[in-house]
Amino acid sequence: MNKAQIVVLAVAVSAGGAAFMMMNAAPPDQAPIVQGPPPPATDQVLVATRDLSYGTALNEPDTAWIEWPKNAVPNGVMRRSEAPDAKDDIKGSFVRNPISNGEPVRRERLVKGQTAGLMSTMLPAGRRAVAIDVSPNTTAGGFILPNDHVDVIRTFRDQEQAKERGADAVGSEVVLANVRVLAMGQTIETKNGESVVTGATATLELDPRQAELVVLAQRTGQLALALRSLADAQTSDQASVDQGGPDGAMTVVRFGVPATVRPR
Repeated sequence: MNKAQIVVLAVAVSAGGAAFMMMNAAPPDQAPIVQGPPPPATDQVLVATRDLSYGTALNEPDTAWIEWPKNAVPNGVMRRSEAPDAKDDIKGSFVRNPISNGEPVRRERLVKGQTAGLMSTMLPAGRRAVAIDVSPNTTAGGFILPNDHVDVIRTFRDQEQAKERGADAVGSEVVLANVRVLAMGQTIETKNGESVVTGATATLELDPRQAELVVLAQRTGQLALALRSLADAQTSDQASVDQGGPDGAMTVVRFGVPATVRPR
C-alpha cells in the first residue's frame, strides 16, 4: 500500500469517526416555551369621547364603544352585549350631570327629548328654582359657577336712616345663607333682528318659603351673591335665615343684628 492510499484511508476513517460522533452527540438544550395567560374576556362599553358639561346635546362623535374587561365593567353602564343600539338611542339626549372624557355613559345622567325640562331634573323633591338678575359686580367678579354655594345679600334705601340723618342712606341685609347655585346664564333678547345680551341671571335652589322671600327682596332692592368657601358650603347656617314659624315669620340679619320679619 503506497503513501497515497494510506493518506486517503486515514482521511476516510477520520471523516467517518467525526460523522459518528456528530450523530451520537446529545441535542442542545432548548429554552422552555413560556405561554402567557389567555386574554381576558371583554365587552364593549359606551364612553364619552370628550368632556360633556351640563346641558350638552349628544351628537354622534360624543360617544364611542370601547373594549372593557368583562369582570371590571361598572354596574349601570351601557354594554353593547345588552343594548347594541344604545349609541343611537341616546343621540339627541341632554346631559343632566357632567361626564368626563373616557368615562362610561349612564342613562340616569341623561334626559331625552328636545323639550325636556333640564332644570327640573336637577331639583330634588320639594325644591324650587328661582332666577335673579345679576352682574359681574354682584357675583364675586363673575367667579360664581353652578353648584357653588352663596349667601344672598340685599341692598336697599333705608328710609328710616335717611329721615334721621337728613340724607340718603343705604342698608344691607343677608336674606339667605348657604344656598346652591343651579345655573349661571345670560339674558338674550332679539333687537332689530339680532340677538343681544341684555343681562345675566343666576338660578338658585330654594325651598318654597325661601323662593317667596327672594322674589320679594328682588322687588324691594338689589340682590348680590357672596361666594362661600367650599370648606363650609355643606355646613348648616341658620343664623342668617330662619325657615319661618307658624305665623310665617322669618329671621334676617340686618346690620349684623337678627330681626324678625312677618308677612303683612
